[in-house]
Amino acid sequence: MAKAIKKQALGRGLSALLKDPSNDILSATDKNADKIVGNVIDLSLTDIDMNPFQPRTSFNEEQLRELASSIKELGVIQPITVRKKGFGKYELVSGERRYRASKLLGIETIPSYVRIANDQESLEMALVENIQRQDLDPIEIALSYQRLIEDIDLTQEQMSDRIGKSRSAIANYLRLLKLDPIIQTGMRDGFITMGHGRALITLDSLEQQLDTYQRILSDHLSVRETEKLVKVIKGGKLTQQQTKTNTLPEYVTQHTKDLNTLLDTKVSTTMSSTGKGKITISYASKADFERIVKLINES
Repeated sequence: MAKAIKKQALGRGLSALLKDPSNDILSATDKNADKIVGNVIDLSLTDIDMNPFQPRTSFNEEQLRELASSIKELGVIQPITVRKKGFGKYELVSGERRYRASKLLGIETIPSYVRIANDQESLEMALVENIQRQDLDPIEIALSYQRLIEDIDLTQEQMSDRIGKSRSAIANYLRLLKLDPIIQTGMRDGFITMGHGRALITLDSLEQQLDTYQRILSDHLSVRETEKLVKVIKGGKLTQQQTKTNTLPEYVTQHTKDLNTLLDTKVSTTMSSTGKGKITISYASKADFERIVKLINES
């Protein structure tokens, strides 16, 4: 009983500390900083602002609902990380999916690990945390690497130490950003893998890359089959006409690009030798699907 009373009293003391303007903590050396900074405390979701440096911009709604269901049953097992911005205000550094799922449930507070960080440190923490996720596509990872290099001014060697990846692995991801945006989008949407992308990047011309990309989609080529095809093309053993087998005529390619722009999503087209074909429009969620349908109806 005594232990329970003591724990409850400590909770009231911390709550009073957070609400007292005279105890506002701006650095790790401030009075009472050790009670908040570096500790996990329950914070009101309304006191936490979104992170403007969040590398990830899209969140799967179905997966968020699944996470919300798990949180409803088990609670938030892993605290989010926030940085203190001012009196009573915090900014999310990592854990946006947990934050969003908790808001879906109408939960008022969330366990939060509190840090004090400047903008650059916050961006770096968000990027590194994002990279270490298991559900990122190769382009998301490559973009995060690029931001660490450009915005944080890290060398590939420094980045290798921070994230525990070899310099060659980092370089392989960064090379993917040299691919045409159409191919990058195909990778993000799961039409091709990083292995396909690594094979395509070795082709000299953008036209060859796009032609081979269409072959991958139309012929359902594996990574190994793609590597063999690329080797043949680079060896000059196929004529230009042969490399275009099952590829699309200019009018289809151009209109497909127009649809990509109009619908702001991945649109792919395949066509058989008889001229018959299929248009595939990708969408990320129910809301995205309804957005696309509305755009088509209004066009």
